[in-house]
Amino acid sequence: MYVFLPAAPHVRLLRLLRDQGPVSRAELGDRLELSRPRLLAEVERLVAAELIVEAGMAASRGGRRSTLVELDPRLRFAAVDLGATSIDVELTNGRLEPIAAYREPADIRSGPRATLQRVNDLLAKARIDGVYDRLNGVGIGVPGPVSFRDGVPVSPPIMPGWDRYPVRELLTREYGCPAVVDNDVNIMAIGERHGGVAHSVDDFLFVKIGTGVGCGIHLAGGVFRGVDGCAGDIGHIQVEAHGPACSCGNTGCLEALFGGAALARDAMAAARSGESPALAARLGSSTTTTLTARDVADGAAEGDITCIRLIRDGGRRVGSVLATLVSFANPSMIVIGGGLANLGHVLLAEIRSVVYRRSLPLATGNLPVVLSELGSRAGVTGAAVLASDAVFEQAS
Repeated sequence: MYVFLPAAPHVRLLRLLRDQGPVSRAELGDRLELSRPRLLAEVERLVAAELIVEAGMAASRGGRRSTLVELDPRLRFAAVDLGATSIDVELTNGRLEPIAAYREPADIRSGPRATLQRVNDLLAKARIDGVYDRLNGVGIGVPGPVSFRDGVPVSPPIMPGWDRYPVRELLTREYGCPAVVDNDVNIMAIGERHGGVAHSVDDFLFVKIGTGVGCGIHLAGGVFRGVDGCAGDIGHIQVEAHGPACSCGNTGCLEALFGGAALARDAMAAARSGESPALAARLGSSTTTTLTARDVADGAAEGDITCIRLIRDGGRRVGSVLATLVSFANPSMIVIGGGLANLGHVLLAEIRSVVYRRSLPLATGNLPVVLSELGSRAGVTGAAVLASDAVFEQAS
């Protein structure tokens, strides 16, 4: 059994203030089940650590009014979501409310030095813009397997040059604060749990369908990463024995058959063969030399049969993998996110149909399969949660 140990009292206190806002000392004692002397000692220590401050008087509960406590308004967390083709950076306050956001295209294959330099440049711009004087914590997600314990990517298929690169160590040294590194789909799951459709749901699967495919497994109130950090790597489950070659070196993987890169490949083939008039017209325009998932979505919206088939085929393959996971893990929700979630109802309906048809009836009797509520912000939201947790846990 995978057991998530309860957090220390001071961590629970800081998370409560992060998630709920100012709370009176009296209510803190009740919620955390701490004696008054113990609570006062914890508060005094966290004030000295510049993590919390007093925030005036609470409303009377019938006796002497208690003092409100809140996170120090000067707290700043940097949240970074590295995708295969983009960099998203968000700066937040202690309550994880966004203060500034930056996004730019990037190629993860350019290597860690070039990519992390762009991250540093964006954070430097935020500092010049007056967003922060110093960072208290940094959270970053990368599109590949990660050793969460060591803070390094491990043999990531689409990230040449990143294997065992000391991402956490370099960020910690650069900014003089705790840093945490995780897989991109894990941070999306954490983000959706914190502020999205899965808020307060303890057992769910977050499926990212972007350039690749991955799954964040949220069980018993926490992310299940597995022994080495690669749990949920469903993009490399084989679905067709004689399918196309995958970036991982195997053939017929889910990611090789349906993902941003695979869908673009199939769209180009359909356009060049004339099978899809909508895609052929787009490719033949003077401004387009390549096709993307967006072109397929637009073609499907216009009623192009081939575009609709490409989306349904992808949904069927994703659904067949998820059906197995549903029968195995019995989650209470499945959340679909990532860039290809924008393919819309056709994709979602096909995934639902296959999951409900192929999973055990007991596991699907009350199983919503829904789109991410946070969309493109799921990753940075989760990275901010991880950054804040890292800071809170070090305040011992």
